[in-house]
Amino acid sequence: MNPPTDRLTPPDHPMGSVERTDAGWRLRFERRLSHAPDKVWRALTESQHLRHWMPVDIVGERRVGAAIELPFWPEVVAKHAMAARTLPGEILEWDPPSVFQWRWDAEVLRFELAPTDDGGTLLTLVTIVGDEPPAWSAAAGYHACLGQLVALLDDGGVGSLMDLDMGPLEARYRAVVGG
Repeated sequence: MNPPTDRLTPPDHPMGSVERTDAGWRLRFERRLSHAPDKVWRALTESQHLRHWMPVDIVGERRVGAAIELPFWPEVVAKHAMAARTLPGEILEWDPPSVFQWRWDAEVLRFELAPTDDGGTLLTLVTIVGDEPPAWSAAAGYHACLGQLVALLDDGGVGSLMDLDMGPLEARYRAVVGG
């Protein structure tokens, strides 16, 4: 049974912004979380949490300039009928619990965490995804990943990222971006 996609798009999970830049498609997402930055940081950086919301693990030392390996989780490999694959990466910025920026393959992801007055965190994800795959597909994917992250933080009871029906999210972003 597929978890309802509506769980990923409630009012407090707004669509990300998608814009064309000289470097490619830029995606930006913000999520207001009711959890302290330290807890959100652990969910962004520790393998036992990544498994629930990110399609790859992050293997390697956590420090600026460190080479990392990004192996896809076995369920991702199985769902997409891909040969087991590990992408190269590098940690570009490591400032716990505020900024985590890393490159995987040719893409750079920047996670910024800012404490809020109510004890929570404002999480901002920015990435340039290039021209392929289509920006709408990447935007829907990151939107779903962040939805899973929020569910993990809120109740710990998330299903597999691979069980999500991405069709509705892809259609919403395709309408914004075109394609």
